[in-house]
Amino acid sequence: MKQVTQHNKTGEIRIESLPISALKAGHVLVKVRYSLISAGTEKASISQRKASLLEKAKKNPELVKKVLDQVRLYGLVQTYRRVKTQLETRASLGYSASGVVIALGEGLTEFKVGDRVACAGAGYASHAEYILIPANLCCKVPKAVDLDEAAYTTVGGIALQGVRQAEPTLGETIAVIGLGLVGQLTVQLLKANGCTVIGIDPDQGSVKLAKECGADAALHRNNGDVKNVVRSMTKGAGVDAVIITAATPSNDPVELAGDLCREKGRVVLVGDVGLTLPRAPYFLKELDFRLSRSIGPGRYDPIYEERGHDYPLGYVRWSENRNMQEFLRNVSTGAIDVRRLTTHRFVIDDAKSAYSLISARGESKERYIGILLDYGEGEGRHDAREARRIELPRTSVVETPAKVKIGFVGAGNFAQGFLLPHLRQDSSVSLVGVCTANGLNAANVARNFGFGFATTEAREVLENETMNTVFIATRHNLHARLALEALRAGKNVFVEKPLALTRDELKELQAFHRSGRKEGSRPILLVGFNRRFAPHTQQVARFFEEAVGPFVLNYRVNAGLMPATHWTRDPKEGGGRIIGEICHFVDLLQYCTQARPVKVFAEPLSPARGVKDDDSVVVTIKFDDGSVGTITYLANGDVSLPKERLELSSTGRSAVMDNFQHLTLYQQGKKREFKFSNIQKGHKEEIRAFLQAIVNGQPSPVSFENLALTTLTTFAIEDSLRLGAPVHL
Repeated sequence: MKQVTQHNKTGEIRIESLPISALKAGHVLVKVRYSLISAGTEKASISQRKASLLEKAKKNPELVKKVLDQVRLYGLVQTYRRVKTQLETRASLGYSASGVVIALGEGLTEFKVGDRVACAGAGYASHAEYILIPANLCCKVPKAVDLDEAAYTTVGGIALQGVRQAEPTLGETIAVIGLGLVGQLTVQLLKANGCTVIGIDPDQGSVKLAKECGADAALHRNNGDVKNVVRSMTKGAGVDAVIITAATPSNDPVELAGDLCREKGRVVLVGDVGLTLPRAPYFLKELDFRLSRSIGPGRYDPIYEERGHDYPLGYVRWSENRNMQEFLRNVSTGAIDVRRLTTHRFVIDDAKSAYSLISARGESKERYIGILLDYGEGEGRHDAREARRIELPRTSVVETPAKVKIGFVGAGNFAQGFLLPHLRQDSSVSLVGVCTANGLNAANVARNFGFGFATTEAREVLENETMNTVFIATRHNLHARLALEALRAGKNVFVEKPLALTRDELKELQAFHRSGRKEGSRPILLVGFNRRFAPHTQQVARFFEEAVGPFVLNYRVNAGLMPATHWTRDPKEGGGRIIGEICHFVDLLQYCTQARPVKVFAEPLSPARGVKDDDSVVVTIKFDDGSVGTITYLANGDVSLPKERLELSSTGRSAVMDNFQHLTLYQQGKKREFKFSNIQKGHKEEIRAFLQAIVNGQPSPVSFENLALTTLTTFAIEDSLRLGAPVHL
């Protein structure tokens, strides 16, 4: 499919051929008919990405701080590689589109194939021939509304939410500062609500258009006597409310709004402007200053947008989706006229001309408001099912034969930062193909790391006969299923933790393992428990090599708070923090003791003053050799405290590992210290061990029994928390 993309480093616009995104539960696949270029937002995006690195740093000091923190933790080289990868990727553009549903994900009943729909959301409703949209970011288009009109729905919803925040009543006088696309729609919505509307803008063409759209007065900011006109129209009282839809770094709109408002008036900020509130007018008039968040309640809430949980109408009357529907209803009745706002139409192949238009400066600058991209009629259904893979040219002229031919399924930030760089550098490896759910991400990863093809269809990797090895780094709920499919296809598997989310998933993997043993051969399986491979862990293992007594182990993990809306906290998708992350620490304790966990007892923090903290937990594990380990998993610690500290003692020896950066060994009253300049958690070493096992025909570096036992232990921890009692394995 064709999609408009922008280079993160240079800002270059390109129409690319990309795989169509994979269909997911709760989502609809839409063949796009029109998409709307939001000129203000997208022009700002282009300018930001075209800026030099120094300019970007000045505008984003928080990002610079984050990079410096990464350098301190992981070193300059690794941080440089990660930043370079981000800069060399291409980003999607657009967030408002319309089209026809061509496929439905599991669980959807409110849509059917053939429905005409309006779609919203950055990263979803992109400028692309096919888009995958969550149900709550998609709504049906009334029969009386054409799809070119429906393409305005997202921007219309933004304007509508701004109006709702202003709480206008019949007969009030409201000023709109900024008469771009959102401002013009705001004018029309206010008129439909029975208000007297005053539009204000420094552009004469926008002022004229506002009059045509129904504004009772439209004033030029620089030339007209704005304050006197407003006083005259309001009999000296001032306007009841001001809605700011401008986009400027200047503080003038906020200052002007304070001057124009009546006593106890309302000011609503929809646009992006300077935000230094002048105290005098806002204090003396006791003005109510509000911000309007995009399309309405639900925006930026992953539970609403990605997982499809709607808000009850009785509690949230106007959610994001209901605002979209209401805007379309107003278009269908003729209360809103978006065609008046359409100044340009471009076919998708000529999208670069559209961006040249909004980027033009000086005398060559042509006036624009609404810019539509037209994707043509076309059925597209057959193509959509087949265009899930693209081939990429190899960068090297001569390819050396590789013993490990790898396919990658799932390639988010973790995989790109901690797995793929090590694979790319290994001479025994050939990176054959990569699959991610999003077509643009798949193409970005393929280009940045040298894969031969990019796809959004996992079968292209799992059933590919060229590959003998599959890496799986998807969201947790897919790990067990994909690993089992790859193993059954005879491929070696590296799967990120956790191995499984449920006992049934684990049982299937155990059954496969037993059948492979009977047949005398099976591929290698390794789970990404990297900490056992870390250099300091290996040094500790050598230090305790002659230990004969049981261990006492104390593992403190300063994990930090995780929002309840994060996907890792979702029981079905992420499995929660115990299965999803504490498995790491269980595995390391199991490795250090070389013993089997036989009993666990886990306790959460007790609620204090009614505040529940289900992220912090203390786990005690008893091992079959008599060792006892505790894992203190904290979500209530200070962020400056290093994340991990492990203390071990046995047979008159002790060791302390501080965050895989500082190791202290104690023996016979003396201590030895070992330090790295940055954190070394063993990602490189685990990958090297996995690849060497494949190349040399050796068994997995970690036995399946150990992998399964770690997973079972995390299940037992959850059981113990639920029962409030020890659980035997």
